[in-house]
Formats: sequence, structure tokens, C-alpha cells
Amino acid sequence: MKPHRLTTPSGRALAAALLTAGLGWLNGALAAPGAHGPNGEHLDAPGATVNASGLARLPDGSVNVPKAAQRRMAIRTVLAPESEAAVTLEMPGRVILDPNASGRVQAVHGGRIEAGPNGLPVAGQRVRRGEVLAHVRHHAEPYAQGVQQAQLAELRAQRQLAEQRLARLAGLEGSVARKDIEAARTEARSLAERERSIGASLASREALTAPVDGVVARAELVAGQVVEPRDVLFEVVDPARMMVEATTADTRFAARVAGASLQGLPEVRLRLVGASLALREGVLPITFALTPTPSGTAAPGMASLPLAIGQPVTVLARSTEQIKGVVLPAQAVVRNPANEAIVWIKSGAERFIPQPVQFRPLDASTVVVTQGLSADNRVVVQGAALIAQIR
Repeated sequence: MKPHRLTTPSGRALAAALLTAGLGWLNGALAAPGAHGPNGEHLDAPGATVNASGLARLPDGSVNVPKAAQRRMAIRTVLAPESEAAVTLEMPGRVILDPNASGRVQAVHGGRIEAGPNGLPVAGQRVRRGEVLAHVRHHAEPYAQGVQQAQLAELRAQRQLAEQRLARLAGLEGSVARKDIEAARTEARSLAERERSIGASLASREALTAPVDGVVARAELVAGQVVEPRDVLFEVVDPARMMVEATTADTRFAARVAGASLQGLPEVRLRLVGASLALREGVLPITFALTPTPSGTAAPGMASLPLAIGQPVTVLARSTEQIKGVVLPAQAVVRNPANEAIVWIKSGAERFIPQPVQFRPLDASTVVVTQGLSADNRVVVQGAALIAQIR
């Protein structure tokens, strides 16, 4: 007896339905790991239609990325196991001068600015310790200057009389006591020194020299400018030695700091110098020393640290306490249109699902996801920002 064939329209429809159900079961069975949430829930939305022809944002929020596009976008994924990481605290800070490698040039007395032997320095110019940067020409008040000029004229006349008396006594040597000649010579010398000192004070100028080797960070002078006493005229900074002052309201955190870094600057390392014992405006200042990493050293003649004095920064300080979570590169966490932090989970060969997460930064290039991921999630660690742009 020959087998019965489904040649009728109803038979063909039944066969198509059975084939569709079988393919749907096979597709679910062959799905890649990472399609489950942190509580075991299935993240794949039922009935989602995948557009295999190209990049597409699906109605359930997931994204279809063909294999060829994944290679062009250099998308990389990893299985995200749970581990322990150090608790990190974000602290606001700013770059400050290192008092042992920088200095300020101030005028002791007011006066008019005159250029040095090499002209007036400008910001960014390298200088050597002891190099004359500028001169300050002092100008006394008219009354005080008149008194000094009258005193100078009187001393000049006394010096001339003393020199004439010395000459007469020297001509009578032998008949005049030697002590009288020596007294006259000493008096003439004293009057000459006083005349020279007062004359120099009328046209004196102060030399402004560089206190340390480094780069001029601040220079706002022009020739002929009048400055007041104690005005800061120049700031000289060693570009390889700077410091960061961070602040925190937790007075006990300073004793638990195990390391620190700057957000967005992985080429810079921070070394804890110490914490203040006095609050400033309700927060505790903590000082870190800045040092470039071997791979972040700049070329000779340029600043070794990509920072400027007074620049606001964010310090990521690692604590000795540990926290459980999934450690990922910082670029794996992106924002969705609702400004929520998400990661992209690969749930199939060409399908990526956005998963909201909660995370904490560990350092300048690493974060720890504390909620939102499970152990079998395959997370996109490279190219997440490109996937998020697909519409």
C-alpha cells in the first residue's frame, strides 16, 4: 500500500505549520549563550522577526547585525564571569602645583617692568633656575626722591672736601702724624661708599629670576607695565611633577585607599601623598602625586603630563574593601535613548539585546557591573557604541 501524500491544500498548510514549528524549536535550541537575565529570565522576546538582510533595530529593542557587519565594526564579545573587585569612590579634584618642583616669581617692591637679557618670557617657554626673566625698575615718590638727591649732593661735596684734605695731609707726610693721614683716607672712602649707595638706590632695579627649572605656566607682563609689591608675575612649573588635590566627605576613606587613577586618563598614575587632618568647607582634602606611565611619556621638550594647573579632574580611588560583580572594560557600558546604562548581550549569531545594568568605575578604563548580568551572558566589550547607534 502506497503512503498517503498531503496533496490537498489543507494538507500542504498542515505540513508548512509543522515545518515552521520545528524550525522555531531548532532556532531556540541553537541560540548562543547569554540570552538569560540575572534571575534566569529568558531575554529573547517571542515572535521577534530577524531581518537578515542588514543592520536593523527590531521592534523589541534588540539589534540585528549580520556577520559581515560585525567584522567591519570589529565587535568583540566575552563570557562575563562574576568576580570580586575593589570598591571605588569617585572624588572631584583639581591639579595643583608641586611645592617642591614649582615656584612663583613676585616683586618685593613695586615698579615698572623692563625686559630681561632674553626678552620677556611667555607661557609655555622653558626656563632654567636662576635665569633672569625680567627687571623691576623702582620709582620713589617725588618728595622722597628729592630728599635722596639732596643727600646725594651733600655727600658728593663732603667727599670732595675729604679727598682734598687727604691730598694736603699726604703732601705733608713726615711732618704730620700718620694716624691723621689714615683717618682722612678712611673718611674719604666712607663718604665715597655712601655716595655710591645712595646713587644706586635712585636708579635701582630688581632682577626677577626663575626659582626652578621648568616651563612658564603664567606670564601676563608687558614692557613698561607697573606692578605692585607681592604681585604674582610668573609661575614656573615642572611639567613632569604635578599634584592632584581631591576632596571627600568620608573622613575614614583616606585610610582605606589602595590606589587611584584619573577618569579618562589611563596614561597617568596617582600616588597617595597624604590626607589633611582638618576639614575644608565640610570636606577632607586628599593629595596625590601625578606620574606618567612608561607608555604615556611625551616626546622631549613637551609636557610629560596632559594636564594644566587648576584643571578639574575626577579621581577614581580604589579601596581595600571588595565588591562582587562582573568586571568589564569601560567602553562596554553605553547609554540608551533614555540615558540608562546598558550593555549589549549577544543572544544569537546576529542578534544583540540591550540589558540595563548598574555599575561602578574601578579605574580609568575598567568598571564592575553589580546588577543586571548573569554568569552565562556573552557581553559585547568592543564596538558597543557602534551597536547603540543602529536605528
